[in-house]
Amino acid sequence: MSIIISINNVYKSFKGNPLFENINLDIEKGKIYGIVGPNGSGKSVLFKMICGFIFPDKGTISIQGSEIGKSKRFPENFGVIIDRPGYIANKTGFQNLKELSLIRGIIDDKQIIETMKIVGLNPYSNQKVKNFSLGMKQKLAICQAIMEEQQVLILDEPFNALDMESVKRIRNLLLRLKEEGRTILLTSHNQEDINICDFVYRINQCKLEQIK
Repeated sequence: MSIIISINNVYKSFKGNPLFENINLDIEKGKIYGIVGPNGSGKSVLFKMICGFIFPDKGTISIQGSEIGKSKRFPENFGVIIDRPGYIANKTGFQNLKELSLIRGIIDDKQIIETMKIVGLNPYSNQKVKNFSLGMKQKLAICQAIMEEQQVLILDEPFNALDMESVKRIRNLLLRLKEEGRTILLTSHNQEDINICDFVYRINQCKLEQIK
């Protein structure tokens, strides 16, 4: 068993109210983990801590043995959807992804085009992102999270605003990515989405409670 992410005795409060108290969780490579809980329970906060966007008040989060915030500021090779990503409104979907790809410079146009097709977006469309539907913007968010073959995916409500056909497409995509050895953490309010997970944890009274 290869542990990718290790959460150790993490405590986190928000505006004086505790969200997590001494939580512990090891995330195994090549598995899908679901995190469930009511709105405001801390799902997005947990994901932000794992990504290094915010830090625990106490405890540690390590990625492959390196403590976030100490050994490194942000984990490498993560694909992330948290909150709503910002885009350049007057550019097309492809142009937006192209701009993002230039940051690391590890993929070419062909890989961007293929990724867009996989999620159900037309890479050759001239439609500007400002005119995209919510579902199209969600597919674009999924594209940026997977197009560079990121090995760990942190996906907060990845199925949000997608129609049923697109939901099935993305579920199957995530299962394929798992088979390739990628590690996936996701949240969803839909039980059918959670059914694809190997392990499921519920946030309950500031703890992580395994329910699958």
